[in-house]
Amino acid sequence: MSERTVSASRVTWIGSLVNLVLTLLKLTAGVVGHSSAMIADAVHSFSDFATDIVVLISFKIAGKPADQDHAYGHGKYETLAAALIGGALLLVGAGIFRESVIKIWNSTKGVRMVAPGGIAFAAAVISIVIKECLYRYTIKEGRRIESQAVIANAWHHRSDAFSSIGTMCGIGGAILLGERWYILDPLAAVVASLFIFKVALEISSGSIKELTEKSLGLEIQEEILQMATSVDGVNNPHNLRTRRIGSDIAVDLHICVAPAMSVTEAHAMTAIIENKIRARFGNSSFICIHVEPDTGRV
Repeated sequence: MSERTVSASRVTWIGSLVNLVLTLLKLTAGVVGHSSAMIADAVHSFSDFATDIVVLISFKIAGKPADQDHAYGHGKYETLAAALIGGALLLVGAGIFRESVIKIWNSTKGVRMVAPGGIAFAAAVISIVIKECLYRYTIKEGRRIESQAVIANAWHHRSDAFSSIGTMCGIGGAILLGERWYILDPLAAVVASLFIFKVALEISSGSIKELTEKSLGLEIQEEILQMATSVDGVNNPHNLRTRRIGSDIAVDLHICVAPAMSVTEAHAMTAIIENKIRARFGNSSFICIHVEPDTGRV
């Protein structure tokens, strides 16, 4: 198992244990403290725990070397995990939004709301501190090992912190301002759901682009073409195709060389280009360079 996979698994295991503890804490505080916002927050933390498990499973698969059935490795499983996290966040956000709107609507019809308790407020404060620390730790590791799944999971942690901030404000306002303001509790849950939607869309869009084989950015493609033209004897690099496979990239490129050049010389040129690309994007990059005769040269 690679160092990258070990690091990703370690940070995700830590996050999953924290999320499980927070889920139980929030659920207990929400039920005892009669807070719909805190119960919704508990559901959000449980979704964090569930997606942590998805990430762990995906990394176990993505860490496998290329085989006969997966010649380009298993990196797409990592991307799929990030997409599932985004999808889970969308569903959680929609559920929180729906339940909160129903409670707000019922209150306008005269349905009396129950005051949230201090235990729910305390749980929200604890959750904010813990989840922000977990976010900072996870995002740092995700960027270090260049893992979209770990980075996505980090934002999942921060969305939980945002949710708890809204929950804290709603619960605190309801407690301090009295019965007329009990509605702040479900209103806080609505605000939290909007934060969740934003993060979910950001995570999902990036993963979907990769799963649908979106090319790398124009700046990166231009950089690859310049690497090719910088090699003496290479002319007219064209038909460049790029895509991302998990944390790796795949590059297909055609180059033109003098028709009289030997196979050995042409091969040496492609090796130089490959080394340049790997030095920039990683040794595990997938590179295929097709050599053509340049009819305009001797």
